[in-house]
Amino acid sequence: MFHGRNNGKKLLAVRIVRHTFEIIHLLTGENPLQVLVNAIINSGPREDSTRIGRAGAVRRQAVDVSPLRRVNQALYLICTGARDSAFKSVKTIAECLADELINAAKGSSTSFAIKRKDELERVAKSNR
Repeated sequence: MFHGRNNGKKLLAVRIVRHTFEIIHLLTGENPLQVLVNAIINSGPREDSTRIGRAGAVRRQAVDVSPLRRVNQALYLICTGARDSAFKSVKTIAECLADELINAAKGSSTSFAIKRKDELERVAKSNR
């Protein structure tokens, strides 16, 4: 959690993640860490597009994404999806994060992270 008033609250973040893992274990019966790893693998974009400026004209070029950036991007997309779904909602952030992780681990298109990953890869494909 790193936006606005939510930054710097490590104990709150740890409590949310612990609660999320309990929810995941109750819903799926699987190891929550394995669900997290599968979600990160499935929601990290393999290809992205970058801006290349040449002779005053800026065009976008498709590039491969490094492994570290894939992990960082996946975590960012999962957190953003959970935060957006919890905003002005009855569900807690832990419940929303659990739903997001379970859907991303399954590769379901209801997951925000999977939708954004597909969108990024589609844009990169058009910029090849």
